[in-house]
Amino acid sequence: MIKILFVCHGNICRSPMAEFVMKDLVRKAGRAEEFSIASAATSTEEIGNPVYPPARRMLAAHGIDCTGKTARQLRKADYAQYDYLIGMDQANFRNMQRMCGGDPDGKIYLLLDFTDRPGQVADPWYTGDFQATWEDVLEGCEGLLRHIDNQ
Repeated sequence: MIKILFVCHGNICRSPMAEFVMKDLVRKAGRAEEFSIASAATSTEEIGNPVYPPARRMLAAHGIDCTGKTARQLRKADYAQYDYLIGMDQANFRNMQRMCGGDPDGKIYLLLDFTDRPGQVADPWYTGDFQATWEDVLEGCEGLLRHIDNQ
């Protein structure tokens, strides 16, 4: 089983969008049983809160349901549990490395590293542009799935 953990600052916008987009992609490919996919936050600010309404609406507009998802914080033990820990921006990346005690096995990535335009997924909490975040997340998840298939 391939285990993926998506991580952002609060686990209410970008990382749950990535979690549920990836779940949708592998389900549509008939491969859901091959994957364990989750998401987490680097901060404690939103723990227990549901997916932010505009992110939830963006997922729903694409036929994706995220009912029941609540924010949780990344734990050091997650490093051993997951094959891929995928951050959305450089701050997430640095915090993930710090919280996991480094990255000795090379498991920590940025989502857009799996695209032709590496960079950061802009935080729609600040930009308000959930469409741009959707496009980044979808492209990143599709690229991650291709990467996994090529391993």
